[in-house]
Amino acid sequence: MALWKNGAFVEDQWREIEEGEDAPPAGHVILSLDWWTQEKAAFDGSNAPLGLRIQPGTPIESYADDLNRFEVIALAFPKFGDGRAFSTARLLRERYNYRGQIRAVGDVLIDQIQMMERCGFDAFEISDPKTEKLLRERGAPAYTRFYQPGFGAEAGAGTRPWARRQA
Repeated sequence: MALWKNGAFVEDQWREIEEGEDAPPAGHVILSLDWWTQEKAAFDGSNAPLGLRIQPGTPIESYADDLNRFEVIALAFPKFGDGRAFSTARLLRERYNYRGQIRAVGDVLIDQIQMMERCGFDAFEISDPKTEKLLRERGAPAYTRFYQPGFGAEAGAGTRPWARRQA
């Protein structure tokens, strides 16, 4: 799969560990939460770079104590219409102050990338051939004004005053 990051395709130094496979001591592997929960004691005292793959709907509290151990959190999109990972990314950045890479994996489409970035994602595994083709030819869409809050520029003051009520 192709990895889109910082507006270009880059080489992916990470790989996912399959169920039942042993993690190499050198690291640069992305583990499932189940794998990590069962085997994390094996990494006590290790500085091997690790990532964690999270399925939609998994409560952050189930891995929050270990966040500083992971350089990459890969949030799964099993289908493009499942947006639960948007909220998870936003919570990881804002509530849990996670500063590592948040990667979108699974059914990632070109029209979602900019909103994903505004929610805190900074890397995207692209498996859809049409999305990969469009990114290679044109790059990601770049809107400059937004009505919804997020990381980036919002529409100026005075726009949609009916939607900007003070609590």
